[in-house]
Amino acid sequence: MKEKEFITDIKNILNSKYIGDDCAYLQDLGIVITQDSLVEDVHFSRKFITPYQLGFKSVMVNISDVCASGAKPAYLTISLSLPDDITENFIREFYKGAKAAAEDVEIVGGDITGADKIYISVAAVGSTTGRRISSRANAKIGQKVIVSGNHGSSCAGLKELFTGKKESKFITTHLQPTAQRNFAQKIAANIKEDYAMMDTSDGLMDALSAIASESNVLLSIDFDKIPYDKDLEKFVNWQDLIFYGGEDYQLVATVPDTDIYGTVIGEVKAGNGVEIHYTDKTVLYTKSDVEKKLFKHFKEKE
Repeated sequence: MKEKEFITDIKNILNSKYIGDDCAYLQDLGIVITQDSLVEDVHFSRKFITPYQLGFKSVMVNISDVCASGAKPAYLTISLSLPDDITENFIREFYKGAKAAAEDVEIVGGDITGADKIYISVAAVGSTTGRRISSRANAKIGQKVIVSGNHGSSCAGLKELFTGKKESKFITTHLQPTAQRNFAQKIAANIKEDYAMMDTSDGLMDALSAIASESNVLLSIDFDKIPYDKDLEKFVNWQDLIFYGGEDYQLVATVPDTDIYGTVIGEVKAGNGVEIHYTDKTVLYTKSDVEKKLFKHFKEKE
């Protein structure tokens, strides 16, 4: 699916200043708002995920978007379209998982309809009070590029599921991701200048490339500084898992030296694109280079 092209067309038709980041920042209301959908056999398979885990993940991916904006997650609505074979136990377990992921974020409503398979749509609202809100267009030359957590683990878990493995640390990361609330809060509540921040739902390289493109800068990255689980090196093309795997829901931000709350992996320079410094070479990735290798959804992996 040509998601990015569709978004560009929609933005142009609506002539909206709000479309572009993962959350729309409605400054007059003091909120951000986002919505994400999960479709059976595209984003997940019931062969691999329990109803509890599905509810958990559905909520967590939206909380991650709010965190990436710098806002505090506050409210959620959940809409479900369900086939006839769904049981009451599925609904109970789904909402137990959703509630566990939400923690102090209140689920305030939604909708339930019939469908040929499971469709999940979650909307999340975040409060901007006391926070400086991010935009992928805000990276400034001289800022440092920082990240939270490990990268590549979720895709490793998906690969293991496809091989028939049932349990592992990577599979847990894939099925029950964790939004980086503390990382986002420390930056948004303390930073004194504009900054860029995105989550890595579509991969670390996607986030780096989007920030570079929207801010018209070069992100110069030292590969050896990117945090990842060393067991990833057991996988074929393990570096691609780190850059293009997707669904880690870690955060990438560009911040001044005074606001370093994560691992520094590089800096913002004049130019355009993403420059990766490996031990033996340096490679410049353009926006076009990155989009050719972006994270593909479940259906396209089969």
